[in-house]
Amino acid sequence: MPTSPHIRIGIDIGGTFTDLQILDERSGALQSFKTPTTPQDPSIGLLTGLRDAAGRFGFTLADIRLLLHGTTIATNAVLERNLAHGVLLTTSGFEDVLEIGRHARRDIYGLKPHQEPPLIPRDRRLGLPERMRADGSVERALAAGAVEALLPHLDALGAEAVAVSLLNAHVNAAHEEAVAERLATLRPDLPVTISSAISPEIREYERTSTTVLNALLMPVVGSYLGRLETRMAEAGLTARLLLVQSNGGVCSAAVAKRQPARLLLSGPSGGALATTRMAEALDRPYLLGVDMGGTSYDVCVVREGRVTQMTQGEIDNLPVRLPMVEIRTIGAGGGSIAAVDDAGRLRVGPRSARSWPGPVCYGRGGTEPTVTDANIALGKLDPRFFLGGAMKLDLDGARAAIRERVGDRLGLGMEQAAIGILAVTDTNLAAAARLSLFEKGLDPRDFSLLSFGGAGGLHAVPVAEELGIDEVVFPADASTFSAFGILHSDIVHDLARSRVLPVGDAILPYLAETVAQLREQGEALLAADGVPAADRRFAVAADLRYHGQAFELVVPWPEMAATPEALSRLLADFHALHAQRFSYGNPGAPVEMVALRMNVTGLLPRFESRRAPGIGAGRKPEAREIWLGDAWRSVAVYQREQLAGEIAGPALIEEEYTTVYVADGWRCAPGAAGTLIARRLNDRKALGSTEA
Repeated sequence: MPTSPHIRIGIDIGGTFTDLQILDERSGALQSFKTPTTPQDPSIGLLTGLRDAAGRFGFTLADIRLLLHGTTIATNAVLERNLAHGVLLTTSGFEDVLEIGRHARRDIYGLKPHQEPPLIPRDRRLGLPERMRADGSVERALAAGAVEALLPHLDALGAEAVAVSLLNAHVNAAHEEAVAERLATLRPDLPVTISSAISPEIREYERTSTTVLNALLMPVVGSYLGRLETRMAEAGLTARLLLVQSNGGVCSAAVAKRQPARLLLSGPSGGALATTRMAEALDRPYLLGVDMGGTSYDVCVVREGRVTQMTQGEIDNLPVRLPMVEIRTIGAGGGSIAAVDDAGRLRVGPRSARSWPGPVCYGRGGTEPTVTDANIALGKLDPRFFLGGAMKLDLDGARAAIRERVGDRLGLGMEQAAIGILAVTDTNLAAAARLSLFEKGLDPRDFSLLSFGGAGGLHAVPVAEELGIDEVVFPADASTFSAFGILHSDIVHDLARSRVLPVGDAILPYLAETVAQLREQGEALLAADGVPAADRRFAVAADLRYHGQAFELVVPWPEMAATPEALSRLLADFHALHAQRFSYGNPGAPVEMVALRMNVTGLLPRFESRRAPGIGAGRKPEAREIWLGDAWRSVAVYQREQLAGEIAGPALIEEEYTTVYVADGWRCAPGAAGTLIARRLNDRKALGSTEA
């Protein structure tokens, strides 16, 4: 008898592997699966992974009800400048805002600072005769026929996308909407982004940059999603497709096609969401999440049980004024290439061998040694059990590449060269994590380290030692942990209204009206998403600053009540937050409100899950020779599924898609929520509390 769809799948497409977490909503069984990413078209690897997982775990593609998809399509397109041929329409006289940018030097000691050219060059930035004042009133009306007059220029420039960012459109969007309406009529196949739809906030440069990025990404992301939807239809896959956004929520494919800039941190945000869930499950309100995959290393900080959300971030030095999870990313992963430069220095990353040809040990033609090659060369990876035995690794090839490309150039033996690769890598990883904490005034010793990603388990303890952290947590299915976070995402929309106003009782009518408008807009969006009224959630925050400041703090406003008492409490929260962040507050100073924000959430159904045993459950315990310090030593190798009690390092713990290294001087034991918890012997916490 046919069954109704009951499979939910979280997908995280990385630079090297595509990770899947598969939940059977009827039984609660949770499975993990990995398949190589296909960089030329990630949708190919995605469908391959779905078919292979269906065959292995006994379901059909027709059984899949929901696909929650994290992707690096938008990120990679920006990094590689693989973007559409775009045109910017702006207010006459403001064509150079994109190029002027901000007069801030990134390298204050550089004699010849390098400035990347704008994404849209000067000859492709066109002015429109119109102007809005800062209060939203019209100074110069948009002339009839102004858009039509620009059509020959758009055609001559071969425009594949148009960005429209008019002066003060965040206050009054009438002119932008009129331009978009005319272009939709005259050039219906031309993708158009207006700033008032994607980023209706002050600051012309940031708003314009965000609008341009979104416009140039529309053909790229739209083409990918079109191919994916076609492949899904050809495979008989009727599941609902939701895309992961930079804010940790998901959106429909239709929204992603219109606003692809919201996907710029799509993949890493899944790891941040999973880290937040683990902080709650373990009662660890201070958790440092580090995700080491094949290409990158992502760091997120959970403080007081919450991950930091930013209202503005950057992608390759390009400002993006959209809400996003705060994540620091460096080019360091298992596929990071090790090389000796002309000065005789050993460098690791940011170049990556990616999934093809991959590390030398993959046997696919790679010639440059990587971090994974160093780990296998020193015995920390089993060449017979990589990816649960699905891929056999070339141990001799990895050692030869390290010897020839690194050891011979530095006058070192193979073992010393491989140790050097790992030492440089661990230092880079610790530096990224340390910076993420120090810039917030946080002490690493107050945090536990949560390590995930396929390559993270072998580096977590050495990184923790460099940071002075005494506790490391290894979640179940660490290699696909970001996909686990994606699996439990909700639909999220971020709305904003930006207007600079002094905070006082006089703005209460404006606040009441704006909150009501945002609520109405949010209700309409969730209704379009098919979210029942009972599953809709709304949260308001305000961007506040002292008069004269050039930056704001986002202050939650849980009351959402436009009353003098509620406004006074909002101000008190701002002063307290300012004092916490910058060590001082000034309650007597005038305060300005820059923007009002609403986070609109549509809750997706929740299901209890239980992790199914992996392939390693049937393997016998063994010992393996690994290089430690200056000699080969025999260490115990455990299977995660069989580990029932405490073990002492040095030791290795294997599971299907990752390996954990427990260093000498550390102990490891099973913990709550299916975790393994490693602690330094002289730490401040007792191992007996791991089940807390």
